[in-house]
Amino acid sequence: MKTVSLLLVLLCASFHLALSVFVDGLLPNGNFEYGPKPWQMKGSRVIDPHSIPHWEIWGFVEYIESGQKQGDMLLVVPEGRYAVRLGDEASIKTKVKVEKDLFYSLSFSAARTCAQDEVLNLSVSPNKEPNDWGMLPMQTMYSSDGWDSYSWGFLADSDVIEISIHNPGREKDAACGPLIDSVALKALRRPLKTRGNLLKNGNFEEGPYIFPNTAWGALIPPNIEDDHSPLPGWIIESLKAVKYVDSEHFSVPEGKRAVELIAGRESAIAQIVKTIPGWWYDLVFSVGDAKNGCEGSMLIEASAGTVTLQVPYQSSGKGQFIRATHRFRAVSRRTRVRFLSSNYHMRSDNTGTLCGPVIDDVRLYSLRKLRM
Repeated sequence: MKTVSLLLVLLCASFHLALSVFVDGLLPNGNFEYGPKPWQMKGSRVIDPHSIPHWEIWGFVEYIESGQKQGDMLLVVPEGRYAVRLGDEASIKTKVKVEKDLFYSLSFSAARTCAQDEVLNLSVSPNKEPNDWGMLPMQTMYSSDGWDSYSWGFLADSDVIEISIHNPGREKDAACGPLIDSVALKALRRPLKTRGNLLKNGNFEEGPYIFPNTAWGALIPPNIEDDHSPLPGWIIESLKAVKYVDSEHFSVPEGKRAVELIAGRESAIAQIVKTIPGWWYDLVFSVGDAKNGCEGSMLIEASAGTVTLQVPYQSSGKGQFIRATHRFRAVSRRTRVRFLSSNYHMRSDNTGTLCGPVIDDVRLYSLRKLRM
């Protein structure tokens, strides 16, 4: 009887630990370093749905060790020794205790393996809004390492949420799907306009979690509206992702965070701001390079309403930047401020890694003395 009571106490303590108040960073066993026992696997496939601590699996899920081969391809794990692979229609999910009504960003690392048309579905439950799920395309790999870190935003509708990552299985091959590693959460504050700046989060300091042991930043997926953007205040208004970079691994013009437009005209960010028709405004911002070997003639298009300014920047890949000012007259009560890169760039190290100009420290001022 004492043994049973002790076991119940230990189980309750373990459950309480798993659902303790979450602090920003890696989820419990978010890097999958604690895995199933040999008898819970068949080859690399995980048989027991509860054998990966803190996670529940469904469908064809493999537990992959770094250096494991798939035919002639060597599977690489970005952090630690282990990762999971989601086969056709497979899922992994975990429960996390969070603060209700707080906005969060989910970050994770992923690599495409044998399939070319891979996508991932992300969802959080319970959810009151039908938009609390996302589909992340993985056709484009942005890093030469074969791994990219992605981010996605959502509003917590409960104190305890269940996060699910699902492979819809477009290739119809049970053993073919993306590798997943390093899953993390970060609480995000709703951005407010600061004194002297009509834009929210113009310095990009509020954004998704960036894994400290990686040097490729965090991708923010395309076609993300402001309400669910892991970059608060900003819309990802493009067909391709933009990259969120930090000063620990890249050159950043101001503060600790910035945005790199890595896919030419297919990579753009925007924000809609309240303006007064007839008033004049100055849009001031920094353009530079991330000191990541991205060289060449760069051209940023900064649009405000119906007016566009082209800002050339000659990059030597050494982390320099310039300041630019775009003066315009508002023609409506809402003005869309938008940035995109006119040119396509790749790093000069012959890795084929996409790159582009860095945008930072964006400010919008009203010029009352010039209003008409």
